[in-house]
Amino acid sequence: MKIIAIDSSGLVATLAIATEDSIIAEYTVNHKKTHSQTLLPMLAEISGMTQLDLDTVDAIAIAAGPGSFTGLRIGSATAKGLGLAMDKPIIEVPTVDALAMNMWGVTDVICPIMDARRSQVYTGLYEYNEGNELVILHDQYAEDIAVVVEEINGIGRPVVFLGDGVPVYRETIEKSIKVPVRFAPPHMSRQRAGALAWLAVKYYKEGRIVSAADHKPQYLRPSQAEREMSRS
Repeated sequence: MKIIAIDSSGLVATLAIATEDSIIAEYTVNHKKTHSQTLLPMLAEISGMTQLDLDTVDAIAIAAGPGSFTGLRIGSATAKGLGLAMDKPIIEVPTVDALAMNMWGVTDVICPIMDARRSQVYTGLYEYNEGNELVILHDQYAEDIAVVVEEINGIGRPVVFLGDGVPVYRETIEKSIKVPVRFAPPHMSRQRAGALAWLAVKYYKEGRIVSAADHKPQYLRPSQAEREMSRS
């Protein structure tokens, strides 16, 4: 099994080539470039370095959302285009679930947060069971950060936060949190295509795939333009 994994749901652009038991290559950029400028050159670079034969790829994995509307559209268009051109299925991986994979083996409650603006975050709550399998405590959703902290306080267990929402809301969290709290270090706190690929392998084995023609992003909430149109 061989998978190309793509995540452009946030500020980071990240892409990996992975098999069932190995990350063959991973390319991550967290800099001031648009994802439309980076994704295909990144794929060309790691494909060339690893001498990847695209015919040997079984599926394209994509961070399907939530996240930046522009980033999701670019990533989905890239995955869709590759899938159609290569006649390969798409593995749609929830963005927040993939972020939680960065915290493999952690015993705390895991709370990824992506800045969704207007004091809101895209988030979810997770833990690893005794078999080190990811368990979803609260499926990914969009919510005010204050409500998220209140829910975690109600659980009453130590928590670790990660994601691009941490620098934005860390002070708010620290003022309101009533349980032991940690914040993931930078190398574990952003999207990683290798983590996405790891979860995608599981999905592929379970048959959780869609055709490239049927793939579409999962936004979770209307865009700014859609909200403004609904008011008019």
